[in-house]
Order: sequence, then C-alpha cells, then structure tokens
Amino acid sequence: MVVDLALRTLLALALGAVIGLERQWRLRTAGIRTNALVAVGSALFVIMGSTGFGTMAAADPTRVAAQVVSGIGFLGAGVILRDGANIRGLTTAATLWCAAAVGMLAGAGMTVMALIGAGAIVATNTGLRPLGMAINRHHGRDALPPHNDSLVAATDYVVEVSTTEKNELRMRAMVLHALDRPEFTLRSLNVRHGKNSRLVVVAGISAPERAGTAGLESLMQHISLDPKVSSTRWWASDNDD
Repeated sequence: MVVDLALRTLLALALGAVIGLERQWRLRTAGIRTNALVAVGSALFVIMGSTGFGTMAAADPTRVAAQVVSGIGFLGAGVILRDGANIRGLTTAATLWCAAAVGMLAGAGMTVMALIGAGAIVATNTGLRPLGMAINRHHGRDALPPHNDSLVAATDYVVEVSTTEKNELRMRAMVLHALDRPEFTLRSLNVRHGKNSRLVVVAGISAPERAGTAGLESLMQHISLDPKVSSTRWWASDNDD
C-alpha cells in the first residue's frame, strides 16, 4: 500500500512539473516548482483524506478534495496582478488551479485521467496561444486609435545577453540599468548557465508595442558595444499570462 501511495505522489510531482515547465519557459510567476508543489500537496491531501483515518465512519475524502479546490485560491490571487488597464496572471492562476486537480486525480489513483488532464492543460497553454495572440494583435492594431501607445495593450519581450560567468554581476547590473526606462516594465531577470563558463542573462519585460520595438533595438545596439558581451538578442513574446 505504501508503494502505491508513493507512486501516486511521484506521478503528481511529475505531472505538476510538466505543467509548470511551460509556465517557466515563458518566464511566468509560477513555474516548475510551484506547479509541482501544488500537485503534490493536492495529492497528499487526497491520500490523507482517503487513507489517513482508517475505518472511521466520519472520514469523507470528497470533503478534503472540496477544500483543496477552494483553498488553492490564495495561490491564484498571489499571481494575478493589475497593470494599468490590463489584468495579468489569470492564465497562470488557472494553471495552478488545474495543477491541483491533476494532483487530486493522481492522489485518488485515477492515473489515466491525471495523464489526460495534464496533457489537456499543456495543450491548452501552448496550442491555443497563437489564436489568442492573433486576436490581441487584431484588437491592438486595428480597433484602437493609431499612435497612442498609452491605449495599446503592452507586449511582452524577452531580452538575452550572453557573456562569461566572471562577468555575471556586471552584466546583470548593466541590463538592469539599460532597462530602467519609463516605457519598460521589468517582469523577471534570470541567469542561465551554459558550457565553457558561458552564461546568458535573460530579462522578461513588457512595453507598448511601438515603443518597445524601437527602444529595444536601440538598447541592444548599445549593450552589444560592451567588449564583455559576446552576443545579444530579443524577441516579442505574448501577453497571455
């Protein structure tokens, strides 16, 4: 029995990590660890509710599951942010909620449904993204008045600056200083280590589309002049959190 429960917990961990991988890749607030912990915690609560009380007549695992569903709301509230007229983090909050459901399925021993649920979540976050981006572009460019960046929804960008490990602190400081402009809003700053003592400083930012495109091109040209910088690149991501 212990082995079976351990396997259920490990399944919840694996599926939660898979769900969080997509969020982490897109530099969202809740990534691999958060989604994995949500799934594992949900599985443990379900396991406790179904096996932790022995033969007690009052034990009802469905009550535990119901409390997990409502209790996960505090995590969702923590990742939803208001940015001017925009609401950010709704998709990440919904993903956490769904990760809890996958964890409960795994904890209840419903392996097939847990796998299907995790696959559906990842497919939704990745497969429907192009459609959402197309709709956002349509409304942002066609429905809103031109040349008014204050009314256009912000676009997410990813900036990468490559250097060596010994220059990490310098590059982080330089990127932060370069992005300290009114039109840019810094969302995240990470460092990715590579081979041969190389590293990449990765910054996630948001800015109005026109201002962001022109400003980033100028900014990256300035950064690339530093002799310690081996390469730079940037690209537009999306607004779906």
